[in-house]
Amino acid sequence: MLSIPATKGFEIGSGFNCINQTGTQHNDLWINNNNNIETLTNNNGGIIGGITNGQDIIFSVAFKPPATVLAEQPTVDINGNNTILKAKGRHDPCVVPRAVPIVESMTAIVLLELYYNQLKNLNNIK
Repeated sequence: MLSIPATKGFEIGSGFNCINQTGTQHNDLWINNNNNIETLTNNNGGIIGGITNGQDIIFSVAFKPPATVLAEQPTVDINGNNTILKAKGRHDPCVVPRAVPIVESMTAIVLLELYYNQLKNLNNIK
């Protein structure tokens, strides 16, 4: 996900919020739910130690806002003189309207690549 342009952050499960928890608060307790072994919570986002634990994989991706804004902003010129930046028009792409399908597509690519590599290893294909 970090290879997607404009990505500024990535977290799995509770992500950065886990820094406010103790280990016992953050641990996902394993339970037997009608003969289905699962976790009571999913703070790990389905990933423990880089490996899926069978729970739903949950992650978040943060994108930066477009750099070009139409509001006047103080800046300096090439000689260090104070001046005002007045952008006219948009000069940078905005990923926000396309963020969801981009993230969904990248997720599919990563999961399919993992699946293919696992099949290749199982069948000893080169």
